[in-house]
Amino acid sequence: MDVPARRGLVNITPQVSEVVKESGIKEGLCLVNAMHITASVFINDDESGLHQDYERWLEELAPHEPVSSYQHNRTGEDNADAHLKRQIMGRGVVVAITDGKLDFGPWEQIFYGEFDGRRRKRVLVKIIGE
Repeated sequence: MDVPARRGLVNITPQVSEVVKESGIKEGLCLVNAMHITASVFINDDESGLHQDYERWLEELAPHEPVSSYQHNRTGEDNADAHLKRQIMGRGVVVAITDGKLDFGPWEQIFYGEFDGRRRKRVLVKIIGE
């Protein structure tokens, strides 16, 4: 993943769906994890108002500034808020695979949440089944 802004949400459902298709697995589970401590993978609705609500809510819970208010930032970092935001949003998700496709409820999509961007990070996808 490469998010040029400090924060952002990226719908990764099409990419994960393609990996599931390429795997040939018909029935099983798909694990999707953010592989960095300031990023998240979660499931929700792809609706812009909701995304704005997340941004506002997360910033209220763990504001970026003042950066001096966080012990972690005394190490020279300025991303303590990103660690807290990731903790709230979670590391990853598991989605059932049914008939070779991700098995979602209504409106569900998989998102990558970036809370300390401007550098390359990874998402891990593991698929098990038959």
